[in-house]
Amino acid sequence: VSDASGCSMIALLHTGAAKFPQNLLPRARQAVCSLLPAGVLKEYSSIISRKLASHGFGASMAAMSSFPPQRYHYFLVLDFEATCDKPQIHPQEIIEFPILKLNGRTMEIESTFHMYVQPVVHPQLTPFCTELTGIIQGMVDGQPSLQQVLERVDEWMAKEGLLDPSIKSIFVTCGDWDLKVMLPGQCQYLGLPVADYFKQWINLKKAYSFAMGSWPKNGLLDMNKGLNLQHIGRPHSGIDDCKNIANIMKTLAHRGFIFKQTSKPF
Repeated sequence: VSDASGCSMIALLHTGAAKFPQNLLPRARQAVCSLLPAGVLKEYSSIISRKLASHGFGASMAAMSSFPPQRYHYFLVLDFEATCDKPQIHPQEIIEFPILKLNGRTMEIESTFHMYVQPVVHPQLTPFCTELTGIIQGMVDGQPSLQQVLERVDEWMAKEGLLDPSIKSIFVTCGDWDLKVMLPGQCQYLGLPVADYFKQWINLKKAYSFAMGSWPKNGLLDMNKGLNLQHIGRPHSGIDDCKNIANIMKTLAHRGFIFKQTSKPF
């Protein structure tokens, strides 16, 4: 491919990107770039980088062109751990409250909120709960109550600019349990309000099934396996589960998937 024809191919791809199927766009770009001589690709990358820099964007051409834009500025990845036993205890109480702030443009983690929570109805963790989650009694004793943690979440959201109405953000969970069952159920039991930002979310299992065409019966383990990803950390650690969710989202985004809200309005 000549330099001139190579540049023409790239220009055509970019000008036609709006009409091109979004899920195929990254593959098309990759295919075109694989045909170009190194000199053409290097010069093109340099031009794009200069243009981005002139508009105040520090991201590289690769970061900007590797996947289509998402609908949200930020994804807030959340995964609760709660008191549990066999048979199940009632009410369950949140004991780990982690959130990762994922940049919707780069799909990189920008900030972390992570607190353990003191259970009040069943303050003593069961051996089953500790074995499942890795959370020991000393990690929750003396920690803030759920009400205090929710206040700190709100402070963190404000500090991160996530309460600005011009900023679009949405929570992401592995399943609907965290925000459909666990948080509203415990808040109702304790007589606490549920902030509006907790009332819409993306269920990663549904997003994965839309993108990959199969339902991940075993949750994160199946999604990591389906995407050939290494599992991060310990299963049923809230913060580690969040890291796995973020990694799966980043991989799907690089494949051209655009995330949409899956929950129904309250």
